[in-house]
Amino acid sequence: MKGKPLTRRAFMGHCAAGAASVGAISRMDTVLARQRADLSDPTRISLIFAHPSSEGPCWPNIGYDFEGAKADFLRRIRSSCPDIEFHPHTVMSEKDAAAVLASNDALDGYLLYMAGCLWGNVSESIAAAGKPVVYVDNLFAGSGEFLTSYARIRRVGAPVIPVSSSRFEDVADAVRCIDAVTKLRHSRALVVGREPDHEIEKVYGTRMIAVPFDVISDAYHRSDEAEASACAEKWIERAEKIIEPQAREIVKSARLYHAMRALLSEHGAQAITVNCLGGFYGGHLPAYPCLGFMQLDDEGSVGACEADQRSTLTKLLMRYLIDRPGFISDPVIDTAQNQIVYAHCVAPTRVFGPGGEASPYHLRDHSEDRKGACNRSLMPLGQTVTTMMFDHHKRQVILHQGCTKANLDIDRACRNKLAVEVQGDVYKLLNYWDEWGWHRVTFFGDFKRHVENVATLLGFEVVYEA
Repeated sequence: MKGKPLTRRAFMGHCAAGAASVGAISRMDTVLARQRADLSDPTRISLIFAHPSSEGPCWPNIGYDFEGAKADFLRRIRSSCPDIEFHPHTVMSEKDAAAVLASNDALDGYLLYMAGCLWGNVSESIAAAGKPVVYVDNLFAGSGEFLTSYARIRRVGAPVIPVSSSRFEDVADAVRCIDAVTKLRHSRALVVGREPDHEIEKVYGTRMIAVPFDVISDAYHRSDEAEASACAEKWIERAEKIIEPQAREIVKSARLYHAMRALLSEHGAQAITVNCLGGFYGGHLPAYPCLGFMQLDDEGSVGACEADQRSTLTKLLMRYLIDRPGFISDPVIDTAQNQIVYAHCVAPTRVFGPGGEASPYHLRDHSEDRKGACNRSLMPLGQTVTTMMFDHHKRQVILHQGCTKANLDIDRACRNKLAVEVQGDVYKLLNYWDEWGWHRVTFFGDFKRHVENVATLLGFEVVYEA
């Protein structure tokens, strides 16, 4: 079968018939819903409208309809962020601001809308509370106070995101940053076959849970082979080509996927990372987790290679922020082409999120040892990508961007090789790998500002590596 397409008929001849696909998928959906229920409490934000009376001269003008402006803003933000709970207040003095701050200790952050110039220290007092703040200017109304007060706030390093834009989506994007860091604080991630880095919990709040190899092996052997066969059949039907792996290898990968799913559900966790090379080479894992990671990423969860906990948290944070999967890679740089090539043996096929269009893919064996099963995703070309890594030890995030140019097919190193034209200086991109390690995580889209905003809330410095 090696080198030839594996048809559905051939697949069914090589493995058990299995339960109906619909039943298997419905069970997967049930597990996913149960996992997400652990984050069902909404992020709660105090929405503070700051403005003077319009009975006398003011910015924007005497007689201005502040009530109408506030009602419109509240309607739009609730529509743009329906999963976030907003608690509106009006503040017209520093005394009003103090009362709001005193009554909202349990809230996750503040959305301060400078509807008109108060010319006091309201914004500074809210920023000093230490919780995340999105600070929004009502253009041509609150601008004078917004500009002068934000400049002061910025100098003291408060976790405040400024928004001075006529595009309302910029407000919503900034508010989602508070939601993302809040969700991260209440999340759990499983680390299979390696000790958890507990510094992560100190920085992000995310609980890292150790899972020994024998636990995931037991979950594998408890998995339903018929259900796994139905899952493997679905992967085969979607694949453009099946080149090396035999049907039994794909079923083993599906059983490991169900084992990971079961562990996520058992622990109420939102992400899993596996010491895959050590586990497989050492005989602790019956299959590579690559196809399981592909499935987890495609359906809206997080699976991450090599027990890389920095990459896992980067993927999880961005999943909450933009609902797109990250592609972990071992990059290779080609200065002649002004390109960086992101290489790895697993990649998502729904790079624009669970509801986005799926890319075609090939089923391959793992590159280094030519065993097991993985996927080669033919990812979209001509697209802006943002590549990054959040580092909780450095309190930094490193970032570069580019445009996708090719899915290279070279029989060296990892199966996925996404070539990207670098935005910036490709030679500068050579400078940071000793300090940051070989991995980076790539997301389809221009998310530079999103990363900068989240870094502000976390107190991280942004390092632009190209």
